[in-house]
Amino acid sequence: MNYSIIFYIIGWILNLEAAFMLPSCLVALIYQENSGWSLVAAVLLCLLIGLPLVIRKPKNRVFYLREGFATTALCWIVLSCVGALPFVLSGYIPNPVDALFETVSGFTTTGASILTDVEALPHCLLFWRSFTHWIGGMGVLVFLLTLIPLTGGSHMNLMKAESPGPSVTRLVPKVKSTAKILYMIYIVLTIIEIFLLLFGGMPLFDSITLSLGTAGTGGFGIKNDSIAGYSTYCQVIITIFMILFGINFNAYFLILIRKFRQAWESEEVRAYLLI
Repeated sequence: MNYSIIFYIIGWILNLEAAFMLPSCLVALIYQENSGWSLVAAVLLCLLIGLPLVIRKPKNRVFYLREGFATTALCWIVLSCVGALPFVLSGYIPNPVDALFETVSGFTTTGASILTDVEALPHCLLFWRSFTHWIGGMGVLVFLLTLIPLTGGSHMNLMKAESPGPSVTRLVPKVKSTAKILYMIYIVLTIIEIFLLLFGGMPLFDSITLSLGTAGTGGFGIKNDSIAGYSTYCQVIITIFMILFGINFNAYFLILIRKFRQAWESEEVRAYLLI
């Protein structure tokens, strides 16, 4: 077992999570919310542990499926535990088990919640809660593949361990380029939904958080009645994008390179749309 590369990747995960929390810190600053200190504390903890782990680069950067599965499991545990800290430290979800449940539900895009009054949370924590959906929707390790220089078949082994499906295929010869293409499609679809919701009269904060929740297909909302209080137009947009985000992104890539027939011939796409 190549432990050095496993800890190296975990260090990167912690540093990435610190970066992912920064937009929520900005939201706290904009809305002048005191709860923002809990996010800052979590960021500092991530960097305190993560930076030392990545300063010393491992000599052997090749790892196989065994290391891939171990890394994936450990990364999700670390990601969820640290991601729950802002809820606990702020006091809005004081029970660590409940906070962990909420965070795991977000990162895994399950969408289950222990909260009975979502609107009681400050804007910064609502944003972080929805952002966990967006991060988990594509997979944080897929994002990591675009950053970490690994050798041999390591990228593919990590991607296989991260992906829930029975098989993983490259869109282009390099797995790193495949990860970049997937994330570009993911980001563009999210931005399009935000603008369409804004066009329907939805406030900016609501548009962003609901789009993040839609992208992950988990459905975290920021209102106690979910999206029932919004206009029919906004409800339709969210429904359509929930369907679009559920389609295999390989199909979108095939459409972009004008291989429409090949995209339609995908059994997964046809079965999904038929259902």
